[in-house]
Amino acid sequence: MTDKQDLLFELGTEELPPVALSRLSRALADEFTAGLQEASLDFTELKAFATPRRLAIMVSACDNRQADREVMRRGPAVKAAFDANGIPTKAAEGFARSCGTTVEQLSREKTDKGEGLAFNLQEHGKPAEELLPEIADRALNRLPIPKRMRWGDSDAQFVRPVHWLLFMQGNQIVHCNLLGVDAGQKTFGHRFHHPDAIIINGPDEYLDKLRAARVLADFAERKAQIRQQVTHAAEALNGSADVDDDLLDEVTALVEWPVPVTASFEDKYLAVPHEALIYTMKKNQKYFPVLSHEGRLMNHFITISNIESTNPDVIRDGNERVVRPRLADAMFFWQQDGKRKLEDHLESMKSVVFQQKLGSMYEKSERVAALSREIAQHIKGDEALAHRAGMLSRCDLMTETVGAFAEMQGIMGRHQALRDGEPE
Repeated sequence: MTDKQDLLFELGTEELPPVALSRLSRALADEFTAGLQEASLDFTELKAFATPRRLAIMVSACDNRQADREVMRRGPAVKAAFDANGIPTKAAEGFARSCGTTVEQLSREKTDKGEGLAFNLQEHGKPAEELLPEIADRALNRLPIPKRMRWGDSDAQFVRPVHWLLFMQGNQIVHCNLLGVDAGQKTFGHRFHHPDAIIINGPDEYLDKLRAARVLADFAERKAQIRQQVTHAAEALNGSADVDDDLLDEVTALVEWPVPVTASFEDKYLAVPHEALIYTMKKNQKYFPVLSHEGRLMNHFITISNIESTNPDVIRDGNERVVRPRLADAMFFWQQDGKRKLEDHLESMKSVVFQQKLGSMYEKSERVAALSREIAQHIKGDEALAHRAGMLSRCDLMTETVGAFAEMQGIMGRHQALRDGEPE
């Protein structure tokens, strides 16, 4: 049994794309795992870590070297290895020399293609420190990066510029150069709270030293903490936070040290369909909206800051100032759309192509309306209302609100129809 040690690998970069961070982290773990397995280096566990400025993995109890193994080398066929008098040919002698032995020491093995010469060779395992640089390099090259970039005068290419490389086997540095950076034992904490270098003496120090430097390296831990912070902040407002996993993942990928900040906006904006306000808060600002216990949007939201500010009111005021124009736009579009009814858009639908061979959106609506009337007849519904619903079903595509917030398709139609006085 070979000796084992923990491994630590961390690539420090400029801020990574938040929507890609989880995917890059999983891919690095998968590729590193495949590399270790292919090199016959056993380990107990491999865990990935990711923040906006780093991709890292920690491998527990990894072999220090490959185990020795017996390898059979196959040589030329017996027919080619000996002449008619049974004397070894140059092919047989050359194969024996390459195996470091004599022809007499070679064995014969039967295969599907006939009998051939063979030699059982004792292959000594390589130290892990010789194998790890290639494993890491291949893992980085195989990451799912659609477009790599270059920086400075280096030929290295990655998703973002690379600033440091921490690579350790136990308390020893795995010496190599990857993406133009020499491996060492330095990492860096939070960009503002702890910008100085941190010396890591071994993998067991990594998480604690980063935590002390205001970095939560574990993506899952950071995500759970943000969920808890947002939940508690909303409860303090006597509401509940609107938290979806996609937004939570993106916010987790934007911060290293999450700090919740509660903010508000003017009540007047609540006159706008809440879906539009929620959409712009989530999509554009990465805020968590707050809902009442009845499920109605409240005039509060929660943002996650990446810094422990000595004056959080400045952060709050800044976010309120930024979101206000977004909400004002949504209100303007809603008010503009209120100047016309859904049916007023029917004529303009004739100029919008649904599909080249299937005509315009107006013709599509006519077909839907006819089908709706037919179905209503079979289920004893109101045929006239079913037909009208079909004709109006795509009119909201022409509204300014849907033009600004594409995900409001259909939703906007319902709000506008109710505002127009259409039967529910």
